[in-house]
Formats: sequence, structure tokens, C-alpha cells
Amino acid sequence: MAVAWAFYPFPMHSQPYKNRMADANLTRIPPFSYVHVFDSNTNLTYVVEGPLTFVKKDHEQIVLGPEKMIKITPMNYIIIANPVICTEEGKVALNAFGMAAIRFGDKEIRTLETHPEQFPLYPGEASEGALKKIPVILQNEALKLRANRYYEDSEAKRHAGDEWLHRGPCSYVPRIECEILEIVKPITIKSNVALRIRAKRETVDKYGNKRKAGAEWLVRETGYYLPGVDEEVMGDVKAIVLTEKTALQLRALETHEDVYGKTRKTGEEWLVTLKDSDTHIPDVTEIVIKSLVPIILNSRQYCYVLNPMRDNVCQLGVRELRIGEKKFFLQPGEELESGKIHDVYVLSDQQALLLRAVKRIERAKEVHEPGECWMIYGPCDFIPTVEVEVVEVRKSIPLAENEGIYVRDTRTGEVKSVIGQAYMLLPHEQLWEMELEPRVEKLLQAQAPGKRDKSRVVAFRVPHNSAVQVYDYRMRQSRVVFGPDRIMLGPDEQFTVLSLSGETPKREGVIQSLYLNLGPDFMTEQVVVETLDHARLALTLSYSWEFDVNREDPVSANKLFKVKDFVGDACKTLASRIRGNVSSHSFEYFHLHSVEIITAAVFGKRKDDPRKEIRFTSNNLVVRQVDIQTVEPVDEKTKESLQKSVTMAIEITTEASKAKAEHQAKLQGQSAAGQLNLQKINDEVEAERAKQNLIALKAKSLEVQQSGKAVAEASSRAKASKIEWEGRVSQAELEVEASSIQHQADVQMQKDKDHAEEEHELALMEIEVNKSRELARIEAEKFANTMNAVGRSTVVSMARAGPEFQSKMLKGLGLKGFMVMSGKNPINLFSTASGMLGNPGA
Repeated sequence: MAVAWAFYPFPMHSQPYKNRMADANLTRIPPFSYVHVFDSNTNLTYVVEGPLTFVKKDHEQIVLGPEKMIKITPMNYIIIANPVICTEEGKVALNAFGMAAIRFGDKEIRTLETHPEQFPLYPGEASEGALKKIPVILQNEALKLRANRYYEDSEAKRHAGDEWLHRGPCSYVPRIECEILEIVKPITIKSNVALRIRAKRETVDKYGNKRKAGAEWLVRETGYYLPGVDEEVMGDVKAIVLTEKTALQLRALETHEDVYGKTRKTGEEWLVTLKDSDTHIPDVTEIVIKSLVPIILNSRQYCYVLNPMRDNVCQLGVRELRIGEKKFFLQPGEELESGKIHDVYVLSDQQALLLRAVKRIERAKEVHEPGECWMIYGPCDFIPTVEVEVVEVRKSIPLAENEGIYVRDTRTGEVKSVIGQAYMLLPHEQLWEMELEPRVEKLLQAQAPGKRDKSRVVAFRVPHNSAVQVYDYRMRQSRVVFGPDRIMLGPDEQFTVLSLSGETPKREGVIQSLYLNLGPDFMTEQVVVETLDHARLALTLSYSWEFDVNREDPVSANKLFKVKDFVGDACKTLASRIRGNVSSHSFEYFHLHSVEIITAAVFGKRKDDPRKEIRFTSNNLVVRQVDIQTVEPVDEKTKESLQKSVTMAIEITTEASKAKAEHQAKLQGQSAAGQLNLQKINDEVEAERAKQNLIALKAKSLEVQQSGKAVAEASSRAKASKIEWEGRVSQAELEVEASSIQHQADVQMQKDKDHAEEEHELALMEIEVNKSRELARIEAEKFANTMNAVGRSTVVSMARAGPEFQSKMLKGLGLKGFMVMSGKNPINLFSTASGMLGNPGA
């Protein structure tokens, strides 16, 4: 029995006693248990350990217990607060008063190695929770620790606040001087993936490189990586796969040496292609600007590269020609001119290239100054050099007999028209566009819809019996073309546009035309005249006209266009003549002799004989006939008087027609009535004859109907009886046949059923036999494989494990050996031990 004394600095209260005997002074303390006893004489508390029966004195008081001692199992630990001080021999140290010395405010971690035996808690000690598992650190894992106070271990001196990793594989026994912050799991770095690390504070990485606070770097080695306490994982950086069709353009953020061993300065740009590596992981000091695709030129292509790279130096302002077949990536700073790949110019025998020299060109046979133009004619292939600019591709322009183009000489400014031949523009020539007035454009589109090609010679079809005037501004003369014909305008020629009066009455500028109709034709005009007795009349007149022109005489032809609006001028002239002549006659006389008056006014009289035509000498217009279409009074009273007379004439004519029609209608009515009565008498006679025939036919039909009905009924009854008895006979035969078939089917079905059941039973028995055989074989193979896998020595060890464990348990109880026996059979000591211990194996 061990007794320890201690002083409680705080009041103690006794806990209820579970196993107290009838006598209050006796306390039974089980094995591996203890109580705290307070001695009021000495004011000390001591520990009493079992197993024993404790007799409490009057000045003593049990303040705690009985309590189970603390037993630490393997791979566990417990934290004790205010632990006692032990001597070098492992005994509890006492102070000068005989009390157990305690480290107040301190803690102690106890394990199976430090306390292999069960131990009690001395007065003042306290356990912080139950047993805890000792952390097991797996391979490639670590515990992140932080020191709470200064101490020294086998690795280094630790100051308060220091953090470090305790790497596995191992089991870590916690210490009071430090705390576990977390379990650091390893990070798997896969192939083509790098880990980006940043230093929290100045440190040294796993490769021995010094890193300043905030510095970043990549870990490229595949496998597991355990970040240090001063390292922060920023994430993964995946590799970019490079192929023949991809490349990376990179820029250095600071001066460094890349993974290929090349020194890169700050701001420098370069390419990484498949020649350098299959994959590339951008470093922290690199930035990916863009991914590039190659420029591929076939044998019929070329391109221009601006600012080409030569000897790792960008040639700014230089233009370089690259001809296929070729594949390349644009280096940093290089540009593809216009972003295009050009095809080789393939010229036929009808094509040519207009070239312009960008700078002086000196060749064996020719020298071209900057800005000079020349042409290369096909058939050939041509690739322009950097000194040459292709202005345009020219084709030979095929022209039919009635087609042409306008060509301008850029040296002299002269414009000419080329008609009816295939033409290739010379280096100093270009197509010239002919500009026309908007109204001329509109009139040309009316004849040829669509947008006009202004470089083509303007062509106009002159209709039959018409004339078109064209004025040449360069020669200052005009020409007239008579139809049917086709006009081809020269560069300095323009059409004469006619603006004629139209509608009735005539208005100026209604008709716009490029050609003049020569007639004969008609024009209608409305003229208001006033008679001698002041009766105002509106005359609608139609004039027949034509031009009398000598087409062979240019003077006579140009005379046609001297009067711009011949319609308006002619109508005005004739209207004035008519008004003057009508004003000298009364309305009644004009009404009776209007044709003679107007004809004489238009053509005039030669003595008493009127003329047949009137000629306008200014443009040779001849009016040959005048026709009066309508004569209407303008005055309302005159108009009403004429209307009344016309109405009365119409009424008289209407009444006469009405009387004649009534007489004719009566005559036709009497004749129709007589014919109707005669037809009525004839119809009645025919009706009586039809009735006689109908009665005779009805009597004959009734006779046939009665006889046929009787014969049909007798025949039907006989046939019905015959069909009925024949049906009964057939039914009886079919019933017998059906009964026979059903009996045969039942017999055959029973035979098939018995045969199927027999086969089914045989199949089931065979399946069961095969199943049992397979299960037996599988169990045998399983047992054999299990025994082979475990091994003979393992089986022997497993057989011995139980008894050896029970033997050790009995030794742990302090028993060297005993045997419990009944009167007949001895009891196995090992199984008895298992029963006494409550089956510790479970």
C-alpha cells in the first residue's frame, strides 16, 4: 500500500460512496482503485490505493473515491494538469511538509512508455479529457507544429512561435512545449503539371535555394510534394502542349534563365516551338502573350513579312519576301503584311500586270526609277519583289462592232474612244468615265435598264422615222442621226435633250426625249373661242403633222432642232388663228359651218379655195389636216339651252319608238294566245290516251304480281325445309368429329405433359448434382488457396495466439497458476481465464 499526502488549497466535498459497507468507517477499495483521504488533524490529504479494506478514523474523511486508476493503452496518451514532481527513481517527490510536490499551472503528457503501470491522480492533479490517440504520420505526410515556449529537441532549438514540419512515416508523441496546428497532406504533381509556390517569409526551398518573402517559383518534379511551413501553394500550372501547328509567344517579366538554359532579359519576347519541347510550363517570370499558328505557303503562294527577325534582332521598317513551299511562325515583332497570303500571279495571253517601282531598280537590261510604271504581259508566272508594287491586273477588253470604251492618256490628258476591237490598256492609259446629265441618264436607262458602266462608250438606238442630235463640244458642231441607227457618243459629245409640251390642254415640259419623231403623227389641243355674239366655246382639235426634211442635207437636218418645243409653238400659233377667225362669226353661223371656219383659219385661203397644209419654215413642220373632236359651250346658259333642245329631240324620238313597240307587242300577244289554246286542246287529247294505256298496264301488272307471289312463297318454304334438315345432319356429323378430335388432343397433351415433367425432373437433378460438385470443388480450391496464401507458420501462430494471450492476461492479474476443478472433470485454465476476464479477446 502506498500513501501520499497533499494539501487541498480549496474546500473539498465528499462524493457519494458506491460500495460502502454497512459500517460507515469501513471502505472496500477494489484492485487498481484509489481514494483521497483528508486528515483534519494535519490538514493533509493522502492517497490510499487498493486492493484493501480501509478503516476510516474519526479525524479522517474520504473526499474522493474509490476511483479507477488511469491505465494508458498502447498508442494512446493523456494530458495531466498540475502534475506531481517525480524523483530520478520515479517516485513522487514530497515537500518539506510531507505533501506531494505539484507543478501548478503546468501540464504533462503521459504515455505507456512513461507510465507502463496504472497510476492514480494525486490531490491537485487533473486529467484533461480521456485517452487520446497518438497521431500517426503516414509516408509523405507531416505534422505542422508551433512552439509555445523555448525548448531544445534532438533537431534544433525551438523558440516560442517557431513553426516546423515533423515528417513521416512515424508516430508523433505530443509535447507540452508545442502544439499541433494541422496535418499537412502531400500534393501530387502529375506529369506536365507544375506546382506554383510563394514564400510567406524568407526561407530556403527543398533545392537549397534562398527565397525572399513574396518570391514565387515552380516545382516541376512529378510525384509527391510537401510544402514547407514558410511556403504557400498558389495552384497548379498546366503544361501547354506544343505541336507542329502551335507555338507560344512568351515575354520575360524579369531577367532569368529559362528551362532551356537561355538567359532572358526583362521585356524580351521569344517563341517556344516543338523543336524546343513537346510541352511547355510557363515559369513565374514568364507570361504567355498568345498562341501562334504557323503560316504555311504552298508552291504557288508568297507573302511579305514586315520587321523580319535577323540574327535575333528585329529589323524595323524592313519588308521581306518569303516564297513557298515554306512553313514558319512569325517571330515577336514580325507582322504579315495586310494579314494575307498571296497567290502567284498566273497571267494568260490576254492578261498583263501594271507594276510601279517603289524604289530604284537596276537590272541587266532595264532601270526603273521610283514611281515609274511598266507592264508585264502574259502568259507567265510572276511574283513581285519588295521593290515592286502591283497596281492592278489588266485584261484585254474584247469589244464587239457596236461596243467601245473611253481611254484616257495620263501623260497628255487626251481622251479617246476605242470601238470594235480587243484592246489592252497601255501603262500610261486608264479607263475614263463619261459623265452625263441626270435626265440623260434617266432616258438612257428607260431604253437599257440597269446600271450603266461609265467607262463604256454611250450607245443609243435611234428609233425608226426619228432623229437624234449630238453636239461635239470640242469641234463646236452638231450632227443629226436618223433612225433606224445606233449612236456611239464620242468623249466630247452630248445629246440634245428635247423638252416638249404634252397633255390636253398642252403644258410645257411634260415630255422629255432624246429623239425627235418625224411623223406623220397627231397632236390634240383644246382651244377656247368666242363668237361674234359672245358665245364662248371649248373646241377639242386634232392636228395631223409631219416634218419635211432632206436627210442628206446637214443644214436641213439641224433645222429640225432649232425649235426646242415645236408642239407648244405650233399649237399656240394655230390656236391664235382659230380664235381670230371664229370671233368674226355668230354662234348660229359657227354652229352650222364650224368645219369650214376652222379649216380656213388653220390653213388660210387662196382666194375662195382653202389651202391643204401649213408649213412652219423655222423647223420645216407641216400640218396637213385638222379634225374637230368636240365643241362644248363654256357659258352655262348656252350649255343649258343646248341641253334642253337635245333633251326634247330625244323625248320625241323616244315616244315614237315606244308607240311602235307597244303596237308590235299587242300583235305578238294575240298570235301567241291563239297558238296556246290550240296546243292546250291537243295536250288534253294525248292525256286521255295515256290514261287508258295506264289502266291496262296496271291490271296486267297486278295479275303477274299475285301469281309470282304465290309461286315464290311455295318455293321458299320447300327450300327452307330442305336447308334446315341438311343443316341438322351436318351439325351432328361435325359434333361427332369435334368430340373425336378433342379426345385425341387430350390424350396427346397428357402424354406430352408427362414427358416434359420427366425431362424437367431429370434436368433439375442433373443441375443439383453439378452445383454440388462445383461448390465442393470451389470450397476445396478456396481452402487450399487460403492455406497456401496464409502459410503453415501463420496457421500455427494463429492457433497459439489465443492460449498465449490468456496466459499473459493471467500473469497480468498476478497469478502464477491455479486450477479450478469440479468433482468429475478438470476445467481448462485458459478458458477459465477467459471467463474471468470477460472475454478480453472480443
